[in-house]
Amino acid sequence: MLKPSFRARLPLLALFLAGLANFAQAGNGSMAVSAVVPSKNNCKFDAGAAILPFGNIDPSSVSNAIATMTRTFSCNGAAPLATFSISAGDGLHATGPGARRMQHTTIPTEFMAYALSLSPASATVSKGSVQTLTVTGTIQPFEFQNVRAGAYQDTVVITLAP
Repeated sequence: MLKPSFRARLPLLALFLAGLANFAQAGNGSMAVSAVVPSKNNCKFDAGAAILPFGNIDPSSVSNAIATMTRTFSCNGAAPLATFSISAGDGLHATGPGARRMQHTTIPTEFMAYALSLSPASATVSKGSVQTLTVTGTIQPFEFQNVRAGAYQDTVVITLAP
């Protein structure tokens, strides 16, 4: 049981605590802080499919099978000049770094090796200018002369940085 003198002071204590709460509320607040830092070199490929079509390869040929494709891209960002680099992954069926292989579409144990080159692989260009990447694929005759007939395919990731 509370002493009568303490009970008399309870309303004063409640007012004091309420005043502290109001003081704390009046003195504190929150605000959102945000910033955006645009990339100096925001490079992106234009929309569209990218296919490197070797087409039909004559297995009796003694010449390299060569295919080319182009893809456009542009670099936009905060800087007036943009520096980019482009690289190609090894694909889904590589036997090691740079050892790309296409897989037969119906016989998964059959492969055909090929090489890729990219031009340009890097450069510094004016902001907003449209650039063209040329991808060249090469299959040497010894890679296709003794493979099983049929369709072959692979998927390679092309990275445009930054």
